[in-house]
Amino acid sequence: MNPRFRWPDDRLIKAAQDGDVSSLTTVVMESQPHVRKFAISLCASPQDAEDAAQEALIILYRKIGTLRATGALASWMFRIVRNECLRQVRLLVARSDETPAEPEAGAEPSAEEAVLHRLEVERIAAAVGALPRDQRQVLIMRDIQGLPGKTVASTLGLSTAAMKSRLHRARATLRQSLTVTEPPLDQIAGRASDDAPGRHAGGDPRP
Repeated sequence: MNPRFRWPDDRLIKAAQDGDVSSLTTVVMESQPHVRKFAISLCASPQDAEDAAQEALIILYRKIGTLRATGALASWMFRIVRNECLRQVRLLVARSDETPAEPEAGAEPSAEEAVLHRLEVERIAAAVGALPRDQRQVLIMRDIQGLPGKTVASTLGLSTAAMKSRLHRARATLRQSLTVTEPPLDQIAGRASDDAPGRHAGGDPRP
C-alpha cells in the first residue's frame, strides 16, 4: 500500500488525543481520502457523500478524545459515515411520504399514529440504505426524489432501458426486504404505546 494512503499511525492518533493540534490536523487530513471513499460507496449521490464525509471529519476533529482505541479509527469513521448516509435517506423517505393535502380541522394525528409513521419511515429508510449502491442510487433519484427517468439515466450514465431495468431490480429487492422485515402488529402496537405521552421510554442515551 502506498504510504500516502494509509490511515494515521497509532502514535499520531495518540498525540492528537492528548491535545496536540498539529497532530490532530494531520490525523484529519490523512483520514480524509479514506472517509470520502467510505462516503462515495455508501451514500446515494456525490453531494450526499460530500456532506457525510464533512460531517465525519468534523466529528473526528471535535471528538477524537472519545476514541477508545487508536486502532479503531477506521471502523469509527465507517460507522459515522454509514449513519449519516442512512440519516439522509431517512429524511428523503420522510419528505417523499408527506402529503400536500390540508389536514381536516381538528384532525391531529394521535400519538400512536405518529409513532407508527416514524417506525415505518425508519424501516423503509433502513431497507433503502441496505440496497446495493447502484440500485440505491436509481431508486432514490427516481422514486424518492421524483426526478424524470431521462434525467436519472443521464446522471448515472445509463441508457433509459438500462435505468429502467436497474430500477425494476431495486424495487423488487426493496419490496422483498420490506416483506421479510415487516414487524408483527402486536410489536408495533407495543412500541407505539411505550412512546405515547405519559410513558417514559427507556433505553440507552444517544452517544
